Amino acid sequence: MSRAVRRHPVVTKPGKRVNLKTTRQAAVAARKTGVGHWYQALFPRWAQDIVAELRRVVWPSRQNTMHLTLVVVVVSAAVGLILGGIDIGFSELLRRILTP
Repeated sequence: MSRAVRRHPVVTKPGKRVNLKTTRQAAVAARKTGVGHWYQALFPRWAQDIVAELRRVVWPSRQNTMHLTLVVVVVSAAVGLILGGIDIGFSELLRRILTP
């Protein structure tokens, strides 16, 4: 739960009644998803925020991860071969220019 949400109460339009049951259920749900007291004492607030964000991340599937890893390996190998070829070409060019 963000700090802004914790600090400010639920704001309703004038004349609209607040459903206390729903509000209590939301509070209980927020407590259940929160961390325990020992965790709060052990880790600073920014570390707790990092953990909370990582829990919300939608991680890729195994198949998607394997596919993207394969793409990275193939592209890296291709770039390595191209740069290696350019390096060998310049080395050969300089060797022919500098040797009598």
